[in-house]
Amino acid sequence: MSSTVFLRPLVLEDANVSCHWRNNPEIWKFTGFVPDVPITKDIEQKWITDVLKKTDQKRFAICLVETGKYIGNVQLLKITRKSAEFHLFIGESEYWGKGIGKEATRLMMDFAFLELGLENVILQVDKENLAAIAIYRKHGFVEVKIENQRNVMRVTRENYLNNHSNHLV
Repeated sequence: MSSTVFLRPLVLEDANVSCHWRNNPEIWKFTGFVPDVPITKDIEQKWITDVLKKTDQKRFAICLVETGKYIGNVQLLKITRKSAEFHLFIGESEYWGKGIGKEATRLMMDFAFLELGLENVILQVDKENLAAIAIYRKHGFVEVKIENQRNVMRVTRENYLNNHSNHLV
């Protein structure tokens, strides 16, 4: 399977790009997060410094294979021995609807289940974000409940591996 993106650990220098995304209301339309002040490069650098110290998180930059361009973030939060919470966003709007989210989700689920050995991954997604829900369903996520306009979805290692064994060979 040919990949158009790769994941690399988030680094402090990523603040030079991601601070612009954090001020774009279109990006946060479905996340429920709205900054109460403009996000400067300094604010973003402090945030990255703080989150990279956390041992129960794995945060990655989504980058294009062809150019190395940093276009989004994907992360596992609240990691325990068995589970984690998944988050994803594409910060560069020119790459929306191009399969990047699907590919980044696959790469992160491979990491979660094959590298970390997790048993399940959970996420929350705005129930109006139909494109994201479709991506998650393709990766074996199923709805477990709805709370506060958000679908809570979960995928087990067994379900993911059964649905994706063709690319793991």
